[in-house]
Amino acid sequence: MFDRHYQVWPDQVPRQLELPATSMFHNLTVSALRFGQHPAIHYYGTDISYARFKHEAEALAGHLQQAGVKQGDRVLLYMQNSPQYIIGFFAILRANAVVVPVNPMNRSAELQYLIEDTQAPVALCGQELLENILPHIGVGHLREVVATAYSEYITESTDLNLPDAVRAPASENQISGVTAWQEALKAGLIPGELTAGPDDLCVIPYSSGTTGNPKGCAHTHHSVMATTVYGAVWTNAQHDIVHLVSVPMFHVTGMQSCMNSTLYAGGTLVVMTRWDRKVAAQLIQRCKVNTWRNISTMVVDMLSDPDIDQYDISSLNSIGGGGAAMPAAVAAKLAAKTGLTYMEGYGLSETMAPTHVNPPQASKAQCLGIPIIGVDSRVVNVDTLEEVGPGVTGEIIMRGEQIFQGYWNRPEATEEAFIELDGHRFFRSGDLGYYDEEGYFFLVDRVKRMINASGYKVWPAEVESLMYANPAIREVCVVSTPHARRGETVKAFVVLSAGNEKTSAENIMAWCQENMAAYKCPVVIEFTDSIPKSPTGKIMWRLLQEEEWKDSER
Repeated sequence: MFDRHYQVWPDQVPRQLELPATSMFHNLTVSALRFGQHPAIHYYGTDISYARFKHEAEALAGHLQQAGVKQGDRVLLYMQNSPQYIIGFFAILRANAVVVPVNPMNRSAELQYLIEDTQAPVALCGQELLENILPHIGVGHLREVVATAYSEYITESTDLNLPDAVRAPASENQISGVTAWQEALKAGLIPGELTAGPDDLCVIPYSSGTTGNPKGCAHTHHSVMATTVYGAVWTNAQHDIVHLVSVPMFHVTGMQSCMNSTLYAGGTLVVMTRWDRKVAAQLIQRCKVNTWRNISTMVVDMLSDPDIDQYDISSLNSIGGGGAAMPAAVAAKLAAKTGLTYMEGYGLSETMAPTHVNPPQASKAQCLGIPIIGVDSRVVNVDTLEEVGPGVTGEIIMRGEQIFQGYWNRPEATEEAFIELDGHRFFRSGDLGYYDEEGYFFLVDRVKRMINASGYKVWPAEVESLMYANPAIREVCVVSTPHARRGETVKAFVVLSAGNEKTSAENIMAWCQENMAAYKCPVVIEFTDSIPKSPTGKIMWRLLQEEEWKDSER
């Protein structure tokens, strides 16, 4: 067991912790019993109590079961941050089903793959996203979509600048296979017995990989409970926590570090549907937000607002996140304005968020942190898989209660994701890093091919797979390219097919915008006559990648 980090271990945190042997829905039941009238959710000026939250989650669960959702069935949760996302998440669990969180940026082709891979019979969907999923209703496994407008949960007047999707009123539609959210609730159906337990599947977030289509990470209630509880204990979260939720909850950081840990403690989620730095500052001031887990680019954006000093954000007493390293200059500005140190952490979809977090009393800048409660993490030589010592770069591996069961329907990929060391099964992160003498871990590079654009993970192989559906493209290779604001972004080298030589970069980019999530779309297209290949015919993407960054240094 790696124990070098115990010298900086937080005094109030146990090194090992027994987890509740219950389903995740039980956390809502307990908080609703304890704090029934306390606001579980604050949404642009409107509060939703724990009692109402639980009542609506159960009513929606009753509807899902009437719609034929059985224990273990997968249900898509396809919407932006909203009260409905949170209620829908717990409704699916109450129906003894499995949540499949879907990036709201996904378009029709991406949805088709997820529906086929999970065989989901039902989806919960934001009204503004309905057109992307409509073509799939009744075609394959998907039988019904429950659609909702976010404005349905804003009942108090507000002067906040609302996103377009939040301002939009509910549409009246008579589309076959589409049920209105409010109709489902008004039916007041009572779900059957809650039978899902800690060993049953709970959530399947999708993590894109190096060979095309994304892979589902199968998590049980136990592994989801792990980071839920560990996150609350690590920061000593209590009932008085007021948490600003500005990161997407379809991603494991927002799902766990924000949503589930706060609800476990009986606190309040102050939910933003879209990022807006002024609205964020207003919400911190008005709601006395004391906790904010985010991606560092949000803090950079807020503190760069020339009007930031007009807002009182002194209620914040805990701030941190991951996705991208916090620049030292911004960390200094944050400390000067709030007195707070930005607490960085590290985790993956396969680990249901954090395996490493900085200790609150001893955070290091641009550092992944130390292994958290119960986590055994090592660094191994990439070629020999032998363990290496402090200061030596290798692949970061880990084991703990939050590690996933494996990739959904991908036994070979699952087998490749684990190695045995000292008689234990460790997950291979695919990230290159090292640890120092005190047991703090640092990220150096990636074994896997991945682009990190402002915290959004873009997997080139998936983008290439989608782009090959464009008849104008004969060959394509996707790499990262430097970007002033995002750090890096997506570039595509494209060989055009015969007869399409006059196709423009703008045409290619417009096609991408129609067929994939916006953050995946190449922002730079470079046409070329050929793409370098190895003697075995494999595209030499690493060569193009290295040349791209070498050019930026000239």
